Amino acid sequence: MKNSEITIFVVEDDASIRFGLEEVLRSEGFEVASCDDGGEAIQGISEALPDLIVLDVMLPNRSGYEIATELRKRGCRVPILMLTAKGEEIDKVVGLNAGADDYVTKPFGLNELLARIRALLRRTCDWAEEANGQPVSAPSIELDIGKAKVDCRNYEITIDGEVNSLTPKELELIRFLVQHRGNVLSRDEILEKVWGVKYFGTTRTLDQCVAQIRKKIGDHGRTPEYLLTVHGVGYKLA
Repeated sequence: MKNSEITIFVVEDDASIRFGLEEVLRSEGFEVASCDDGGEAIQGISEALPDLIVLDVMLPNRSGYEIATELRKRGCRVPILMLTAKGEEIDKVVGLNAGADDYVTKPFGLNELLARIRALLRRTCDWAEEANGQPVSAPSIELDIGKAKVDCRNYEITIDGEVNSLTPKELELIRFLVQHRGNVLSRDEILEKVWGVKYFGTTRTLDQCVAQIRKKIGDHGRTPEYLLTVHGVGYKLA
């Protein structure tokens, strides 16, 4: 998919940052829509139907955390890149748990921001990359983890009749684990393959994502049966 076919929605109340982001993204060929108020973000996103959302945490009337949570509750599976001026790990964890797929801490470099945007778009099932003029093969539509059924097309996971939505990052991690089922994968390997080589965060991000997946597959007790922790190394899908 060409950049001109991709719409990015920016939610940022700082006018200088918002205008700067709009200018840079448009110079890269993206279509851009934006708003500066948290209370208007949900409606604006619903109308724009973006392929990716750049979402500030600190907004008037409604925080980025609240917006991300609401979007996920409504079934929105568009990848969310969260902007935060806070450097504390707990703030990043809260954002990821709210439904964000990645984050950038202010002040950020434009090259890093663009790299993260491209990585999220590249890893999203909703758009197909083209290689040598031919579409890349579509991923498996349904995956099994124990009793859980993972619907890759609709970003949903069903267990015992209960349906939960998956974030793009959770789905990507599940597919990577399924692809290497039975093998022990180090945290660094998972972060590199799923979050990208330019990922600058901590392994805590991965651990939180694993915890959310375990809850959704009914595997979150003291002794997980399927998504196993290999202490000192990483994880294995049994």
